Amino acid sequence: MFDRDVVTRAEAVLAAARARGLTLATAESCTGGLVAAALTAVAGSSDVVDRGFVTYSNAAKTALVGVPAALIDAHGAVSREVAGAMARGAAGAAGVPLTVAVTGVAGPGGGSVDKPVGLVWFAAQGPAGLIEVERRFGDLGRDGVRRAALLQALDLLLDRATA
Repeated sequence: MFDRDVVTRAEAVLAAARARGLTLATAESCTGGLVAAALTAVAGSSDVVDRGFVTYSNAAKTALVGVPAALIDAHGAVSREVAGAMARGAAGAAGVPLTVAVTGVAGPGGGSVDKPVGLVWFAAQGPAGLIEVERRFGDLGRDGVRRAALLQALDLLLDRATA
């Protein structure tokens, strides 16, 4: 289902988390569960992957991972603030130390001058703390943006699992 690059990165995340005794959760918007799917495509991942939250709508971000509606109103769903709140909220909701959150504009529509297609915000949390990362992938097409976001999310999980 996933190409070798994705599987290799997912295997690295799982091995690093397993080595440190970490479990993880994902909170995904524009990737729609691809990060959790890539991780669980690897046999034996159930000792590391606790759950994935697909928080595609603003209401889901609030209901499932506790992102305050006022934060979304103030900064927009595609923002550093919301990505951070998603990662922290997923950790709290799942009771896990390792999380990644993804929120962005995959396209083809929905972009603006300030938040163009291809803009994705990430947040990843682990024992060493929270990091927030902005990526502007450009208009790679919907599938291209989602794949690039998937790879970045896996890299961030690996970073937090080994930091």
